Order: sequence, then C-alpha cells, then structure tokens
Amino acid sequence: MKFFKRILTFIVIIITISSCFAQTADEGLLTLERIFSSGEFSSEYFGPVRWLENEAGYTTLEENEKGGRDIVKYEPESGKRTVLVSADKLIPEDKENPLRIANYIWSPDKEQLMIFTNTKRVWRQNTRGDYWILNLNTWKLKKLGGNAEPSTLMFAKFSPDGRKVAYVRENNIYIENLADHKITQLTNDGSETIINGTFDWVYEEEFRCRDGFRWSPDSRKIAYWQLDAEGVGIFYMINNTDSLYPKIIPVQYPKAGTTNSACRVGVIPVSGGKTTWMKVPGDPRNNYIARMEWADNSREIMIQHLNRLQNRNEVMLCNAATGEVNTVHVEKDEAWVDVCNDVQWMKNGKQFTWVSEQDGWRHLYCINRSGNSMEPITNGDYDAISIQCIDQKQGWVYFIASPENPTQRYLYRTKINGEGEPERLSPHDQPGNHRYQISPQARWAVHTYSTANDPSVTDLIRLPSHERIQMLVSNSTLRENVNVLKRKPVEFFRVDIGEVELDGMMMKPYDFDPSQKYPVLFYVYGEPAGQTAQDRWGGRTYLWHLMLTQQGYIVVTVDNRGTPSPRGRQWRKCIYQKVGVLNAADQAAAAQKIREWDFIDQDRVGVWGWSGGGSSTLNALFQYPEVYQTGMSVAPVPDQHLYDTIYQERYNGLPDEDPEVYINGSPITYAENLKGNLLIVHGTGDDNVHYQGTERLINKLIEYNKPFTMMAYPNRSHGIYEGKNTTLHLRELLTGYLLEHLPAGSKER
Repeated sequence: MKFFKRILTFIVIIITISSCFAQTADEGLLTLERIFSSGEFSSEYFGPVRWLENEAGYTTLEENEKGGRDIVKYEPESGKRTVLVSADKLIPEDKENPLRIANYIWSPDKEQLMIFTNTKRVWRQNTRGDYWILNLNTWKLKKLGGNAEPSTLMFAKFSPDGRKVAYVRENNIYIENLADHKITQLTNDGSETIINGTFDWVYEEEFRCRDGFRWSPDSRKIAYWQLDAEGVGIFYMINNTDSLYPKIIPVQYPKAGTTNSACRVGVIPVSGGKTTWMKVPGDPRNNYIARMEWADNSREIMIQHLNRLQNRNEVMLCNAATGEVNTVHVEKDEAWVDVCNDVQWMKNGKQFTWVSEQDGWRHLYCINRSGNSMEPITNGDYDAISIQCIDQKQGWVYFIASPENPTQRYLYRTKINGEGEPERLSPHDQPGNHRYQISPQARWAVHTYSTANDPSVTDLIRLPSHERIQMLVSNSTLRENVNVLKRKPVEFFRVDIGEVELDGMMMKPYDFDPSQKYPVLFYVYGEPAGQTAQDRWGGRTYLWHLMLTQQGYIVVTVDNRGTPSPRGRQWRKCIYQKVGVLNAADQAAAAQKIREWDFIDQDRVGVWGWSGGGSSTLNALFQYPEVYQTGMSVAPVPDQHLYDTIYQERYNGLPDEDPEVYINGSPITYAENLKGNLLIVHGTGDDNVHYQGTERLINKLIEYNKPFTMMAYPNRSHGIYEGKNTTLHLRELLTGYLLEHLPAGSKER
C-alpha cells in the first residue's frame, strides 16, 4: 500500500511540474515559457532622456522605419517633435548601415555630437567601444582614436570649450584635437597593473567607479586616478568548453584581508608634461580615493578619502598646481560610512552639499568651503533616500523619501535654507514607487510610477504641481496581459519578532482558502546591498513567484535589520560585524512567526535567494534547520574570506583583526547542520562571487556526508544569463526542484 501511495505522489508531482513548463490553453495561468521565452510580459521603456540645459526640451532615441535610431527632440509645453539627427546621418562612408547608438553626448556648443557604439563588456558594463564625432554643420562623420583597434576606447568626453576630446585606451589617457584630429598621449606608463583613467575590478564593483578622469573647467588640465595593481592577488577562472584545451582567465581580485591596488590622483596639463600628484597622506594600498571632482574651479579638486575600514571619510581640497591637500570635513561612524554622491557646489563655490547620518537619519547638509560650518537642509525623523535635484535659483531641494512606509518611495521638496516642512509632490492617491528624471531648473520631470501589483507608467509632468503633460509609456499591452492572470493582490504586512517589527510582503494563491494550509517559500536577500519588500513592479521575478502561487505556494519576502530600508541609521548599521548572523536570526524569527499563521503548513517551508540571498539561504538551512525544509541557493558566498576587500571589510572589519566575525558569518561554518533539501547553483565564470566558494562548500558537505543537489553553469557570470536558453533552463531547474522537494498545493488543517 505504501508503495502505491508513493507512486501516486510521484505522478502528481510530474503532472504539476509539467503544467509549469508546458503551454496552457488557460491564459490566466503562467508557464515558464510565457515568462522567460516569449515577449508577452516585456515592459516598454522610454529614453534615455537628455534634458537640454535651457529647458527647451529633451532628447531621446527612437527607432525609425529603416531600423536605425534617430535622435529626437521634444518640447515639453507643446509636445513638438523634431528629428535632430536621423539615423541616415550616422552611416560611415565604407558602411551600409547606421551606427548603432549605445550612448550619445552633445558638445558644449551643441554643434557636434559624439556617438558611442560597437561596445564591449568590461566587468559588469559595456564601457569599451568606438566613438564617432558628427559635425552638425557639415554632417561629416569622423571616428576617434586614429588607428586604434576597434572597441578599445573608453569614457570619451568633450573638453568644456568643445575643442578637444579626451579618452582612455589600454590604461592610458589620450587627447584628440577636433580641428585636425591630432592625438596626444598624456600618460605612457599604462599596463596590466598600472591603470590610468579607469579602475580595477573591485573599485568598479563596490565603489561604482568606472570613468576615472575629469576635465578642468578651463579645459587646460586633466585630473585622473591611477591604480597600481602590482601585488594584487590573481583569481583564475577556467573556460573548459570553448577550445580543445582549457583557457585560463586571470582576474586581479583582492579578497578580504589581502593586498589592494595602490590608488592616487594626479593632474596633468592637456598639452602634455609631468603629472602633479596629490599629496594624500597614508598608505595608498590601505586607503581608498572613492570620489574625485574639480571643486567648482580649475585650481582645486575635491576628493573623498576613506580608510581601509571605511569608517572614516575625509573630504579634502587639493591644490592642482602643488598637490597640497587640506581636509575640510571628516565623516565618521562606528560601523561604516557611505560615499557621498550628492556633492554640489553652491553660492559661487563658497558651499557644497553633503549627505550624512550624523543625527541618526540620512539627511542633506550644507558645508562651507573651509569646513567650519555644517547646516542641515533636510531634517526630521526620516531618511532623505536620494537627492534628485538642487534648484539653487528658486531655492529648492528635491529628494526621495517615505517617512511613513519604508516599502514605498515619494518625491518631496524642501527649502535649501532648511526652513519649513518638506512638501510631498508625488500624488497622495498613488501609493507605491515613484522615480523621476528632473530637468535642470526643476520645471519638468519624466515620472515613472508602479506598484507591486501594477506595471510602470511613465509620464511627462510639470513641477511642482505634478500635473501630467503627456503619457510617455503606458505599458498597456503588458498591463492587459497581467490583468488576465489569475492572481491575488500582493499584501504588505509587519511581523513582530520581539525586538523589532520587520516589513514584509506576501503573495497568495488566486484560489486561496483560509481554511486550508499551504507551503510557503521565502525569497531572501538580507545584506546591506538590497531591500526586497518594496511596493514596486517586480518584473519577471514577480511573474515567476506568481506562477508558483498558481501552483499552490505562498511566497513571502521580509526585510531584516541591516537592509537599506529607510528606517534610520541604527536599522541599517546594527548588522555591522554580524552579516550572516543578525540577518539569519531575523529571517528565522520572522519565519517562525509566519509558520504559526493558520494557513501555513509548518512542514513545508522553503527559502531561496541569489548572491547575498544565496548566502542567506545557506545560513537559513544550516543555522535554523528546524525552520526550513528546502532551500535553493544561487551564486552564494559560502565563505566570507573569499569575497572582495571593499565590500566584506566594510561590513565585517579585517579578517586578521576580527577572525571570529568571518567565521561566525560564513555559511560553511554551519554546513554540518544541514538536514533539509539543498540545491546549489553557480556559474563557473562568475568573476564577482567565485565558484571557488561553492566548491569549498561542496567539499565540506561531502566531509559531513550530507546529501545535496548541485548545478554548475559553465562560463556564466554572476547573473547566469549568457548562452542560448540559459535563463529558461535555470528557472526550469529551480521550479522543478521546488515542486519535487516542497510539494505544492493546499492541505486540510
């Protein structure tokens, strides 16, 4: 009898799995093919938008009838459309087809246009490629770089006077005169380890540093970063599939506690000559220069200088001629400090803006040039999440905040002088997530609005009234396709775990019966880099979770302490030296509370996540095996010693100084406790979170004789998307594993 019951159970599982994969006649039910292979649920996009400085309008790219892309101007008030540059103007003499525009830049006088095309990927983004200059008076098209190899130029920028262009090629900086296209090489020491004008892997990944040089306002000098990567450890990836013998791919990658690149900033004349290096104190391998800009003149540059622990950020003004430095502000925190991306000079260079958490909330401040005065612009018990626009002429600062609901985002404005109460501009009848691209004088904005239940809509609006002028993207087809799906609205809730309440959201089956009990799948991230419980459209992740609810799962995500939720400094930074410990405990405590809900089946609790969420999944199964029965971990960090210096040391400290922190936070430490079902997925070509960590975990699980399932995707990077059919295959793998090991559907209580 038991044998026949097992056979029947197996048949039910097979039928359920097949229903997820096969096309269905019921348009209300999702399949993996509909989500990941068809274009049925693709979003429309508008842009990119380039606001014109005089607010006469904006430009964008539009496909034309010949398959090229025109650059088109729109006037906000009238809606008048003008084709500024048609695709047929972008056909090189020896080509039949127009250049494919990846990016475009107007010269300061708007008489020339620079086109970025034929791009190649460098780490995460396509930052190498070809640049062409189109003269808008003669329509002559000229490629920059002389005889340079294709796709080798980076970060080309017009000089402020519009006469020259500077760019990086093979780790050196070049100047090209636009009158005669004479090329001057400014730096000559660029190599595999001497990096001028751009960055190594870890600076790009963790500080978002890519473009590593800046024109002076007078067009006479270039300020640039130089990194010396000599001595940085090399991680070797192996490509076993594309040739007869394996190909070794070296990546200089500083793992926690190891040697960093030495970093310095210098200024060099555009005419060529000697670089003046800024006399920044301290060991350049144990400090970071995370930001650098000219300080509202051509005499000084401003840098943000962080110590290796990243709990001290010194703002320095540096003399471009002598290299002498003067510290004008110091930001400190017992945990870590964030780099400030919202510096803007005001009052003719006498003041600059700064973001700080010094009063326990993230707020915007105004600091005078000498650094002896720091006055708040925003203040109160809320976080100014991001600064959108500073309108000095009218005296307003526009920023994103959500004082009452951390899962949502709204536009506010307040006076630059800090007086008065902030004014919410986002409509009160539109709860959810609002994003903006605001024009320079804040008269207009491109506004994108979505919720967890509804795809985004993009409008052109007038500020500050928020009046809609024109709908730019309706996503009507996507909305129609989504609205016929069988679903219940996403529900937001708070769960009290004793010390604090956590924000969460839940998706239930469309035919949910409160008298039944259901399996629950937790979607986790849990680290300081991401927040999952947000009231915004979730794209294909939402649709996949929706498909699972249609099979009879409840899907829940909860944000633990330490995630970047706008709930104050203490919320975000209490995770310091507790990554893998506090977040795991919060998630498990929330899961325990949710397991007690009447409609949750305590014997069917699963968890899944990617990257930091993959690590959180491992910690959930290993540290709290009594809570979770099944876990799916994608691209995890099983051992924190193996991740990079900037990220891991920011939140953990140094491994030599705090060894227990790294041990206690690493999932591999607890591998012996595995009791449930575990699927591990990783790309062998992951240059970010190395496959090495998963192999170490596999060895540890073998040592403890723990059964598990493993899938390696050859040569795929951290996103596991390269190669034909990869995304669909991965989702089929996850879906099939879940259905087999955490059976779907309701049961009687």
